[in-house]
Amino acid sequence: MANLFSGALPSGSTQKHVRVISHQGNVNAVLQGLGWNWVTEEGCANYLPGEAVLLPESEADALLNAATQLYDLMVAAVPENLPDDFLHVLDIPENLWPIIRQSWNDDRHWHLYGRFDWVQTPQGPKLIEFNADTATSIPETAVVQWASLAAAGKNDAAQASGLYEALVEQLTTWRNLNNDLEPNLVLTYIGESTEDRTNCEVIAQAAREAGFDAYLFPIDELTFSTHGTDRGIWGEVGKDEWIQFPFIFKLLPWEQIAWEEPELAEDLASLLLTRNVVVANPAYTLIWQSKGFLAWLWKAYPNHPLLLETSLEPLQGKYVRKPFFGREGQNVQVVDQKVLETKEGEYANQKVVYQAWVELPQDEAGNLYQAGVFWAGEGCAIGLRREKGIITNLSQFLPHMLEGNK
Repeated sequence: MANLFSGALPSGSTQKHVRVISHQGNVNAVLQGLGWNWVTEEGCANYLPGEAVLLPESEADALLNAATQLYDLMVAAVPENLPDDFLHVLDIPENLWPIIRQSWNDDRHWHLYGRFDWVQTPQGPKLIEFNADTATSIPETAVVQWASLAAAGKNDAAQASGLYEALVEQLTTWRNLNNDLEPNLVLTYIGESTEDRTNCEVIAQAAREAGFDAYLFPIDELTFSTHGTDRGIWGEVGKDEWIQFPFIFKLLPWEQIAWEEPELAEDLASLLLTRNVVVANPAYTLIWQSKGFLAWLWKAYPNHPLLLETSLEPLQGKYVRKPFFGREGQNVQVVDQKVLETKEGEYANQKVVYQAWVELPQDEAGNLYQAGVFWAGEGCAIGLRREKGIITNLSQFLPHMLEGNK
């Protein structure tokens, strides 16, 4: 079966093309019928109706299996006891070290989900990076692209989009592991971010199916108490009606909390260490969030078929230069003796990692494609973004359809 994605590897493989098909239908009407119309109204501005990627089932299986396999390799690559020099290499903020170690050594701190970004090549998927902490594109991947199949009158099983069901299972496990705590869950985000709120809304819906009482609050509307009998995280759910939340899901990056909100980091650490709260995603996910871990991973598994060569020093030939904790494509540079392409951003002063360049797959219109594969206990869902250059948070999202299921 032909390979859908085929970027040129450094050795000079021939690039193949992504196949895009017409994909019509009223997605909003389908979502409205399910009571989920808020998904596209509020948080999926970059969802692209009218087209879909035709994805061979073998390629989908390869991507999902790669996510499952690589997650296990990443766990195994973390050194026992998380020594100081390891955390230093990854530039992990020191004020988080105690809770990173605590969460790593206690299975009750459950990793709910993350998203691997891949480039597909003739030799199979190659990892670009892993957003272990605060991955978004949940509404598009879990809900909207699935609804697009129904809207187009196509088989709604013809897609690798099992994220929602996997989230329900992961949330159920998290609740059961912490069954000594009241199942009150708050999902928090930066207040002005409609995108983040919509991502939290989907997780909240899954959490309710998993047995939680789930509420959404902007972070600045929560009260953190670290003294007396009121220790915990509190939210006002009605006039003068306050609920304590032992479970918190935060769509705020751990490193941002550590560097920009050190008092919040201190409060969270205090509450975590005395088991007043448990947080998802747990603090140890910052280890994998650091792109410095990509270099560590290459040293642990040199020439592994799922990896691209990555180093803390510049590479020979063409490479991509990335800040350790950069997001949304900001401050990424493509370099081949000179800078060929760059995206400005707010991460210019961070440590950087150097990754071997590989060409992203392309369609007939010259759009480049990146495959995002969600892990939630295992590889469970695929979402595709396209762009003329570096993939960012503003790049178009396309649904996919497994080949042979028209």
